[in-house]
Amino acid sequence: MKKQKPAFIYFNVALLLLISAIFISCSTASEKRLASKNTSLNELQFTVREADSWSDLFKRTSGWFGGDGIFTIPLNGIESAKPDSTAETLVLFSDSLIGEIIDGKLDTPFVMINNSVAWMEGHEPKKSNISFHWAENENSAPQSLFIPNTPNSKQGEYFWLGDGFVNQEKNNDIYLFGYRVITTGEEAFNFKEVGNALIVIPSGSKPPFKDQRQLDTPFYIEGTPESTGSFGAGILVNTKDAGAFSPDGYLYIYGVRGQKKEVMVARVKPGDIEEFRLWRFWDGADWQSDMHKASTIADRASNELSVSQLGDGRYAMIFQMDGIASTVGLRLSHSPEGPFGPIITIWDASADLSEGKQLISYNAKAHPSLSKPGELLISYNINSFDFFADVETSPNFYRPRFILMEIGE
Repeated sequence: MKKQKPAFIYFNVALLLLISAIFISCSTASEKRLASKNTSLNELQFTVREADSWSDLFKRTSGWFGGDGIFTIPLNGIESAKPDSTAETLVLFSDSLIGEIIDGKLDTPFVMINNSVAWMEGHEPKKSNISFHWAENENSAPQSLFIPNTPNSKQGEYFWLGDGFVNQEKNNDIYLFGYRVITTGEEAFNFKEVGNALIVIPSGSKPPFKDQRQLDTPFYIEGTPESTGSFGAGILVNTKDAGAFSPDGYLYIYGVRGQKKEVMVARVKPGDIEEFRLWRFWDGADWQSDMHKASTIADRASNELSVSQLGDGRYAMIFQMDGIASTVGLRLSHSPEGPFGPIITIWDASADLSEGKQLISYNAKAHPSLSKPGELLISYNINSFDFFADVETSPNFYRPRFILMEIGE
């Protein structure tokens, strides 16, 4: 006589099938929800205003009082807009100023270092929530936190920092890009990139990050002014653990090359980031292994930028138009690799440039992890072609400014 299976087994199987059907139905509905919204690459409904509380957060008179760069790394690894009062953020700066300001003037000679960081608690722009950090030399003088120390680096080089992220597939270590730079002696732009590196900060490490390690990468393209470029200008962590809306498990690393500020993109699984042979580059039709075949997915961008997915499924690239200009621009795409649509102007920074004849704005980018759902917090930098003279008379000009973009349905 054939032995029958207990009834509860049939019940559990039926229940599992029902749950599976519901899950598939919900997933399909979610995909339809994203797809049913605006899919245009030519327009976006939004309003934008100054985010004064964020701009004021970096207007300081003691210790760190100026810097550019400003990439933000959520230390919990959640890159999307999910406000968390307990979250911590590492803020990256490149050239940074250390000194004292009294009554709007420098009280003592300032020190300029090549990079520094801020450590931020929560998502509210309160000065009690943020602290600034740099290293010190044997004489207790301010020093950069990250100094090139790779096999390819040479004496006198310094790091200009690119974007970074918490790698949840590699022990939650922080990975960030560092461009190896030398001083050239030119009058206006007296620096030149000579190499690309990855800086790895072990999980739980605190400034000055003495346990950091550095790796040379092959992702610097040396050539003519039209072809020279590098990767690390922006990172999109498109994984489920990072809170991505449409995760595919890849890390997208954007690069910029040439005088036309052409944008390229590479991708790799986060766990394979140090396996450079596994990196793939978008050639306009497929992902392939030759970096030099990387296609242009956008142009007229800036050396630092961001790519973030919006709630309607589209991807938004934020940048300073033409590298150095008053215009903050945006391009839209249906995928991380593009193609990206025409430039949509979202802000004119001219008012910030009216304080001095030589002021410039550059390197706009979004900070999704510091934003609320339906919003993008965006920063851009202010600098001067007459830098040292302007620091002496208006020391607070050299700091990021912020705007807040509210995105309509």
